[in-house]
Amino acid sequence: MYIDTEQVKSLVYRAKDIIFDKTLAHSIKEKGRADFVTAVDTEVQTMIERELHGLYPNIQLLGEEGARHLIDPDGSVWILDPVDGTTNLIYDYKMSAVSLALYSGGEVVMGIVYNPFTDEMFTAEKSKGAYLNSEKIHVSQAASVSEGLISIGTSPYEKERADRNFEVFKNIFKLSLDIRRSGSAALDLCYLAAGRTDGYMEQNLKPWDFAAGMLILSEAGGTATDYSGNTLNPLQNSDVLASNGKIHRELIEFWK
Repeated sequence: MYIDTEQVKSLVYRAKDIIFDKTLAHSIKEKGRADFVTAVDTEVQTMIERELHGLYPNIQLLGEEGARHLIDPDGSVWILDPVDGTTNLIYDYKMSAVSLALYSGGEVVMGIVYNPFTDEMFTAEKSKGAYLNSEKIHVSQAASVSEGLISIGTSPYEKERADRNFEVFKNIFKLSLDIRRSGSAALDLCYLAAGRTDGYMEQNLKPWDFAAGMLILSEAGGTATDYSGNTLNPLQNSDVLASNGKIHRELIEFWK
Protein backbone atom coordinates (compact mmCIF):
# COMPACT_ATOMS: atom_id res chain seq x y z
CA MET A 1 0.00 0.00 0.00
CA TYR A 2 1.58 3.25 -1.14
CA ILE A 3 1.05 6.34 1.01
CA ASP A 4 2.30 9.73 -0.13
CA THR A 5 3.88 10.82 3.16
CA GLU A 6 4.51 14.40 2.06
CA GLN A 7 0.89 14.75 1.03
CA VAL A 8 -0.31 13.51 4.44
CA LYS A 9 2.12 15.81 6.26
CA SER A 10 0.81 18.75 4.21
CA LEU A 11 -2.74 17.82 5.18
CA VAL A 12 -1.86 17.76 8.90
CA TYR A 13 -0.12 21.12 8.52
CA ARG A 14 -3.35 22.62 7.17
CA ALA A 15 -4.94 22.13 10.59
CA LYS A 16 -2.93 25.13 11.79
CA ASP A 17 -5.47 27.70 10.58
CA ILE A 18 -8.30 25.94 12.39
CA ILE A 19 -6.33 25.59 15.61
CA PHE A 20 -5.44 29.29 15.57
CA ASP A 21 -9.12 30.29 15.34
CA LYS A 22 -9.78 31.52 18.88
CA THR A 23 -13.54 31.64 18.30
CA LEU A 24 -13.54 27.90 17.68
CA ALA A 25 -11.17 27.28 20.60
CA HIS A 26 -13.61 28.98 22.95
CA SER A 27 -16.60 26.97 21.75
CA ILE A 28 -16.37 24.31 24.46
CA LYS A 29 -18.31 21.25 25.55
CA GLU A 30 -17.47 19.13 28.59
CA LYS A 31 -17.31 15.38 27.90
CA GLY A 32 -16.40 14.45 31.47
CA ARG A 33 -14.53 15.70 34.49
CA ALA A 34 -11.59 17.80 33.18
CA ASP A 35 -12.32 16.36 29.70
CA PHE A 36 -13.28 18.93 27.08
CA VAL A 37 -13.94 19.11 23.37
CA THR A 38 -13.86 22.36 21.42
CA ALA A 39 -15.07 23.26 17.97
CA VAL A 40 -11.40 23.09 16.96
CA ASP A 41 -11.31 19.36 17.79
CA THR A 42 -14.37 18.61 15.69
CA GLU A 43 -13.40 20.90 12.79
CA VAL A 44 -9.86 19.47 12.56
CA GLN A 45 -11.12 15.89 12.67
CA THR A 46 -13.80 16.61 10.07
CA MET A 47 -11.28 18.20 7.71
CA ILE A 48 -8.60 15.53 8.05
CA GLU A 49 -11.09 12.65 7.90
CA ARG A 50 -12.69 14.09 4.75
CA GLU A 51 -9.36 14.62 3.00
CA LEU A 52 -7.90 11.25 3.97
CA HIS A 53 -11.04 9.46 2.81
CA GLY A 54 -10.74 11.20 -0.54
CA LEU A 55 -7.11 10.14 -0.90
CA TYR A 56 -7.32 6.65 0.63
CA PRO A 57 -10.97 5.55 0.69
CA ASN A 58 -10.17 2.00 1.83
CA ILE A 59 -8.40 3.04 5.04
CA GLN A 60 -10.54 3.32 8.18
CA LEU A 61 -10.22 6.16 10.66
CA LEU A 62 -10.16 5.85 14.44
CA GLY A 63 -10.51 9.34 15.89
CA GLU A 64 -10.99 10.74 19.36
CA GLU A 65 -14.33 12.21 18.30
CA GLY A 66 -15.71 8.98 16.82
CA ALA A 67 -16.90 5.41 17.42
CA ARG A 68 -14.15 2.88 18.09
CA HIS A 69 -16.35 -0.23 17.91
CA LEU A 70 -16.75 0.19 14.15
CA ILE A 71 -13.04 -0.42 13.44
CA ASP A 72 -11.87 -3.68 11.83
CA PRO A 73 -8.46 -4.35 13.45
CA ASP A 74 -7.42 -6.57 10.53
CA GLY A 75 -7.58 -3.62 8.14
CA SER A 76 -5.50 -0.47 7.85
CA VAL A 77 -6.48 2.34 10.20
CA TRP A 78 -5.65 6.02 10.55
CA ILE A 79 -5.49 6.87 14.27
CA LEU A 80 -6.20 10.57 14.84
CA ASP A 81 -6.23 12.94 17.75
CA PRO A 82 -7.28 16.26 16.21
CA VAL A 83 -6.09 18.19 19.27
CA ASP A 84 -3.98 16.42 21.86
CA GLY A 85 -3.93 18.91 24.72
CA THR A 86 -7.41 20.41 24.44
CA THR A 87 -7.28 21.98 27.91
CA ASN A 88 -3.98 23.59 26.93
CA LEU A 89 -5.67 24.97 23.82
CA ILE A 90 -8.53 26.45 25.84
CA TYR A 91 -6.01 28.18 28.11
CA ASP A 92 -3.76 29.26 25.22
CA TYR A 93 -0.93 27.27 26.80
CA LYS A 94 0.57 26.53 23.35
CA MET A 95 1.29 22.85 24.05
CA SER A 96 -1.25 21.18 21.79
CA ALA A 97 -0.72 18.96 18.77
CA VAL A 98 -2.38 17.11 15.94
CA SER A 99 -1.42 13.43 16.19
CA LEU A 100 -1.93 11.10 13.22
CA ALA A 101 -0.73 7.50 12.93
CA LEU A 102 -1.21 4.83 10.29
CA TYR A 103 -1.74 1.31 11.59
CA SER A 104 -1.29 -1.45 9.01
CA GLY A 105 -0.32 -5.10 9.13
CA GLY A 106 -0.63 -5.21 12.89
CA GLU A 107 1.70 -2.30 13.64
CA VAL A 108 2.07 1.46 13.37
CA VAL A 109 3.95 2.26 10.17
CA MET A 110 3.67 6.08 10.07
CA GLY A 111 3.44 8.75 12.74
CA ILE A 112 3.00 12.52 12.54
CA VAL A 113 2.74 14.89 15.51
CA TYR A 114 2.45 18.60 14.74
CA ASN A 115 2.50 21.49 17.21
CA PRO A 116 1.40 24.56 15.25
CA PHE A 117 2.38 26.92 18.07
CA THR A 118 6.06 26.03 17.69
CA ASP A 119 5.74 24.96 14.05
CA GLU A 120 7.40 21.67 14.94
CA MET A 121 6.40 18.55 13.04
CA PHE A 122 7.71 15.23 14.36
CA THR A 123 7.48 12.38 11.86
CA ALA A 124 8.50 8.77 11.42
CA GLU A 125 7.99 5.90 9.03
CA LYS A 126 8.70 2.32 10.02
CA SER A 127 12.44 1.54 9.67
CA LYS A 128 13.23 4.99 8.24
CA GLY A 129 14.17 6.95 11.37
CA ALA A 130 12.50 9.84 13.18
CA TYR A 131 12.60 13.51 12.23
CA LEU A 132 11.81 16.94 13.61
CA ASN A 133 10.92 18.97 10.55
CA SER A 134 13.81 17.89 8.26
CA GLU A 135 16.36 17.03 10.95
CA LYS A 136 16.89 13.50 12.19
CA ILE A 137 16.37 13.06 15.94
CA HIS A 138 17.58 10.58 18.53
CA VAL A 139 16.91 9.87 22.18
CA SER A 140 19.23 11.02 24.97
CA GLN A 141 22.15 9.09 26.43
CA ALA A 142 21.13 9.34 30.11
CA ALA A 143 22.13 6.06 31.74
CA SER A 144 20.09 6.27 34.95
CA VAL A 145 17.07 8.01 36.43
CA SER A 146 19.47 10.04 38.58
CA GLU A 147 20.81 11.59 35.35
CA GLY A 148 17.34 12.03 33.88
CA LEU A 149 14.61 14.61 33.31
CA ILE A 150 11.35 12.68 33.56
CA SER A 151 8.02 13.75 32.06
CA ILE A 152 4.78 12.70 33.76
CA GLY A 153 1.09 12.56 32.93
CA THR A 154 -1.39 12.83 35.77
CA SER A 155 -4.40 11.03 34.21
CA PRO A 156 -6.54 14.12 34.90
CA TYR A 157 -9.82 12.42 33.94
CA GLU A 158 -9.34 9.84 36.69
CA LYS A 159 -8.59 11.69 39.91
CA GLU A 160 -8.89 8.44 41.87
CA ARG A 161 -5.43 7.51 40.56
CA ALA A 162 -3.84 10.58 42.15
CA ASP A 163 -2.63 9.09 45.45
CA ARG A 164 -0.68 6.26 43.84
CA ASN A 165 0.51 8.39 40.91
CA PHE A 166 1.86 11.20 43.05
CA GLU A 167 3.52 8.79 45.47
CA VAL A 168 5.54 7.40 42.57
CA PHE A 169 6.12 10.83 41.04
CA LYS A 170 7.53 12.03 44.37
CA ASN A 171 9.98 9.12 44.48
CA ILE A 172 11.08 9.77 40.91
CA PHE A 173 11.41 13.50 41.60
CA LYS A 174 13.64 12.86 44.60
CA LEU A 175 16.01 10.67 42.56
CA SER A 176 15.94 12.39 39.16
CA LEU A 177 17.17 15.78 38.04
CA ASP A 178 13.56 17.03 37.87
CA ILE A 179 10.12 16.24 36.46
CA ARG A 180 8.00 17.92 33.78
CA ARG A 181 4.30 17.92 32.80
CA SER A 182 3.16 19.27 29.43
CA GLY A 183 -0.49 18.18 29.21
CA SER A 184 0.04 16.48 25.83
CA ALA A 185 1.00 12.80 25.71
CA ALA A 186 1.84 13.01 22.01
CA LEU A 187 4.29 15.86 22.57
CA ASP A 188 5.75 14.17 25.66
CA LEU A 189 6.64 11.14 23.54
CA CYS A 190 8.11 13.32 20.80
CA TYR A 191 10.14 15.41 23.25
CA LEU A 192 11.53 12.15 24.58
CA ALA A 193 12.36 11.08 21.02
CA ALA A 194 14.20 14.35 20.45
CA GLY A 195 16.31 13.96 23.60
CA ARG A 196 14.59 16.82 25.44
CA THR A 197 13.59 14.44 28.26
CA ASP A 198 14.72 10.96 29.26
CA GLY A 199 11.50 9.23 30.35
CA TYR A 200 7.71 9.58 30.34
CA MET A 201 4.78 7.81 31.97
CA GLU A 202 0.99 8.08 32.11
CA GLN A 203 -1.84 5.69 32.87
CA ASN A 204 -4.80 4.73 30.69
CA LEU A 205 -3.89 6.60 27.53
CA LYS A 206 -6.14 6.22 24.49
CA PRO A 207 -4.79 4.95 21.14
CA TRP A 208 -4.87 8.44 19.60
CA ASP A 209 -2.80 9.76 22.51
CA PHE A 210 0.20 7.52 21.89
CA ALA A 211 0.05 5.66 18.54
CA ALA A 212 2.00 8.21 16.48
CA GLY A 213 4.36 9.12 19.32
CA MET A 214 5.29 5.51 20.08
CA LEU A 215 6.54 4.99 16.51
CA ILE A 216 8.43 8.29 16.49
CA LEU A 217 10.07 7.33 19.78
CA SER A 218 10.93 3.83 18.58
CA GLU A 219 12.47 5.17 15.36
CA ALA A 220 14.52 7.61 17.47
CA GLY A 221 15.99 4.71 19.44
CA GLY A 222 13.67 4.75 22.45
CA THR A 223 11.28 2.28 24.06
CA ALA A 224 7.57 2.41 24.92
CA THR A 225 5.76 -0.36 26.81
CA ASP A 226 3.05 -0.69 29.41
CA TYR A 227 4.01 -0.39 33.10
CA SER A 228 5.01 -4.07 33.22
CA GLY A 229 7.22 -3.89 30.15
CA ASN A 230 4.72 -5.49 27.76
CA THR A 231 4.29 -4.48 24.13
CA LEU A 232 1.69 -1.77 23.52
CA ASN A 233 -1.38 -2.41 21.38
CA PRO A 234 -2.02 0.87 19.52
CA LEU A 235 -5.71 0.05 19.08
CA GLN A 236 -6.39 -0.29 22.82
CA ASN A 237 -6.17 1.92 25.90
CA SER A 238 -2.96 1.36 27.82
CA ASP A 239 -0.72 2.60 30.56
CA VAL A 240 2.36 3.92 28.76
CA LEU A 241 5.87 3.97 30.16
CA ALA A 242 8.48 5.32 27.75
CA SER A 243 12.17 6.04 27.90
CA ASN A 244 15.40 6.44 26.01
CA GLY A 245 15.77 2.67 26.44
CA LYS A 246 18.65 2.92 28.87
CA ILE A 247 16.58 3.70 31.98
CA HIS A 248 13.49 1.68 31.10
CA ARG A 249 13.82 -1.15 33.60
CA GLU A 250 14.65 1.34 36.34
CA LEU A 251 11.46 3.31 35.66
CA ILE A 252 9.35 0.13 35.69
CA GLU A 253 10.69 -0.70 39.16
CA PHE A 254 9.04 2.41 40.60
CA TRP A 255 5.61 0.87 39.92
CA LYS A 256 6.23 -2.51 41.57
